[in-house]
Amino acid sequence: MPGRVLVSGRDPVRHPPRATGIGDADRGAVTVEAALALVSLMLFLVVAVGSVAAVTASIRCIDAARELARLAARGEPERGRTVAADLAPSGARLDMVREDDTIVAEVSTELLHPLPVRISGRAVAALEPGVGVP
Repeated sequence: MPGRVLVSGRDPVRHPPRATGIGDADRGAVTVEAALALVSLMLFLVVAVGSVAAVTASIRCIDAARELARLAARGEPERGRTVAADLAPSGARLDMVREDDTIVAEVSTELLHPLPVRISGRAVAALEPGVGVP
């Protein structure tokens, strides 16, 4: 093109030189920030799902302990263990102790097996009159 000076074989109008300066040092920062945001979001989701799982396991343990204590107090400890095992999370431990005129039932389970997180529920029921030792 007449009247234009080509610098190092490039047309300065069509291909302006790349800007250099302060902005060049920040190249790729957006990618890193996006990656950190995604990792933070995933960590938040894992904690949220874990919290929901813990609350669900806790409610199931409390329900199982309540049924175990209630049925044992009525004189049906074996039926209570069967019902509690159905209500409790899989692999839960069922404990029942008689203290004076009450039955104390505790159901516990490990939430995450590699981590030492234990969830439990406890219930107490008064023995019905005329019921023997469960």
